[in-house]
Amino acid sequence: MRAAVAIPPLAPKALSPSDEAMLDGLQRAAFNYFLQNGNTSNGLVADTSRQGSYASIAVVGFALSAYPVGVERGWVTRAEALQRSLAALRFFLASNQSGTLESTGYKGFYFHFLHMDSGLRAWRCEVSLIDTALLLAGMLT
Repeated sequence: MRAAVAIPPLAPKALSPSDEAMLDGLQRAAFNYFLQNGNTSNGLVADTSRQGSYASIAVVGFALSAYPVGVERGWVTRAEALQRSLAALRFFLASNQSGTLESTGYKGFYFHFLHMDSGLRAWRCEVSLIDTALLLAGMLT
């Protein structure tokens, strides 16, 4: 039986200034998506940047996780991040959980897609366990 051969870990390679700039630009553009496609009155964020897109509860969770990063990086003020976060949290706290077409979810689980303005269930979409988990992870950030 042959002995296992230990493979030494690769040393991290320092990024060049142009690599750093590219990563910063990519991170900033990704963060800006939440600002440009969010509804500041209820905290919902569109699933895509297409006009008329519905909100995705998973994207709201990602936004809630990203707002503190944006504050740390100086991309958004603490006050704006707080306003957007509280709008989302208050919206979901007060949301109708009856499971009907006039609701946002059922018994603590949320529908995958919601109308951006009203927050009501889009189409006859499903209650989504994974998307609810992503939303809740963002809420805990």
